[in-house]
Amino acid sequence: MGRATVRRLLAAGVVVALAASCGSYTDSIDPAGVDELEIPTPTPDPDDFVATIDNPWLPYEPGARWTYSDGSADVTFAAEEGPTIAGVATTAVVAGGSGSVPSADYYAQDTDGNVWWFGREGEWRAGEDGAEAGMAMLARPRVGDGYAEMGSDGGPGQRSVIRELGDELVIETTTSAGDVVVRHYERDTGLVLSEAPETELRLVAYDEPQS
Repeated sequence: MGRATVRRLLAAGVVVALAASCGSYTDSIDPAGVDELEIPTPTPDPDDFVATIDNPWLPYEPGARWTYSDGSADVTFAAEEGPTIAGVATTAVVAGGSGSVPSADYYAQDTDGNVWWFGREGEWRAGEDGAEAGMAMLARPRVGDGYAEMGSDGGPGQRSVIRELGDELVIETTTSAGDVVVRHYERDTGLVLSEAPETELRLVAYDEPQS
């Protein structure tokens, strides 16, 4: 499996548009988002964001590392300080593996605990060329919550629905191609399993940030 495929399956945020059409989710998704959030957000206010991402379902604290495997190849994600985007200081989650060139996605957490996706290295950044910050993880997920997200463009994209919430948080996403990806998250660890057609990626090592 190529590095780009692994990144698409494991990215916590997904580039999607409000105009996306996924029939099975049509009745459950408010196109404006949840908890009165506007998703995607066209004008993030830097005063609404904090320096550290400590959402329990997506603890992207600098120094943390996650290693995933599909059974034949590994990819590692490392959280580190990221660039300022649209006036907001971000955390970079850098992906790399054997023989691959490191790449990064950028995230920031608002004062309520929601984690937003602010861009992808070399592809798009919120506030540039019409790109808007999308949702990576809700602060208070609830079963049945559904939301559409946007990143770099206004074309068809993905929609996500929260299917389970207990020991694990399970989020089901339908891609613009109609494929279903199911991601499993554990508290204080983050993503532990991603299931897609003919592909399963599992967390094999997690290193907490050093205090």
